[in-house]
Amino acid sequence: MSQIENANSDIRYSQSAVIPFQLKKNRIKILLITSLKTKQWIFPKGIIEEHLTPQQSALQEAAEEAGVEGEVLNILLGGYSYTKWEGICEVKVFPMHVTRVLDDWPEADLRKRKWVSIEKAINLINKEELQSLLRQFEENKGKIKSAITTWPNVET
Repeated sequence: MSQIENANSDIRYSQSAVIPFQLKKNRIKILLITSLKTKQWIFPKGIIEEHLTPQQSALQEAAEEAGVEGEVLNILLGGYSYTKWEGICEVKVFPMHVTRVLDDWPEADLRKRKWVSIEKAINLINKEELQSLLRQFEENKGKIKSAITTWPNVET
């Protein structure tokens, strides 16, 4: 039996996540962060706050967990579920165009961050559902690039 089958299906949590990215010399770079417990490479994510949309909530998580600001695009790349807190977390994932990289952020001492190509990100991530979302990102990169409305000069 999988973890999700063992979870209490009556308890559900809605979360949102972003795949933060930048365009450098017309190449896409993805920002990965480490998880708190296992230190595996992941995307910023968190519970969707009642007063926020999934995109706004994910933007807030990206600032807290990864130290980046920007524009969460209105493109749902997909989602996944996992068990936590004795329930099931359902996560919606969106692309985020990074417009500012902070030197200091709330979880800077708790996490590492790394800018990599999409291919390298797929190799660094251990979770199949996250690898699949990166493949979705790759397949939709033309649509993602055309949805960007802010174009700063960002250095990392």
